[in-house]
Amino acid sequence: MSFLLPKLGSKKEVDEAIKTTEDLVLVLRFGNDTDSTCLQLDDILSKTSHDLSKMAHIYLVDVGNVPTYTRYFDISLIPATIFFFNGQHMKVDYGTPDHTKFIGSFKTKQDFVDLVEVLFRGAMKGKLMVQCPIDPRNIPKYELLYKNI
Repeated sequence: MSFLLPKLGSKKEVDEAIKTTEDLVLVLRFGNDTDSTCLQLDDILSKTSHDLSKMAHIYLVDVGNVPTYTRYFDISLIPATIFFFNGQHMKVDYGTPDHTKFIGSFKTKQDFVDLVEVLFRGAMKGKLMVQCPIDPRNIPKYELLYKNI
């Protein structure tokens, strides 16, 4: 279903989307079109994009096309979903050590819709971090290893 959503193919396009999206949540899915988990997530994103059109813009970004953002956001596991509002990176407390991105696919469409609604409402109130409304059992858990370089 990745063909149903717009794609950003370069760092310049991603920068432009971040700068120009106003009063809407910007959803960036970093991943590959060939990965099965990415395709599952793309299906959820495409089915909800129309319902969320007044709250969010959703774009797909191939990690191979934007190595700068891949390094900046430390995207080592895909898919990774990152949220912005008026050019500001929005963080979410998922109950995991990493608040900068959602790793993996959402279990249901409603989980994604709920998260975008909470992000939108929080951002409209000026919050930069919101509490995740998704049931903790529906959030993928990953062990994050940090290298001290």
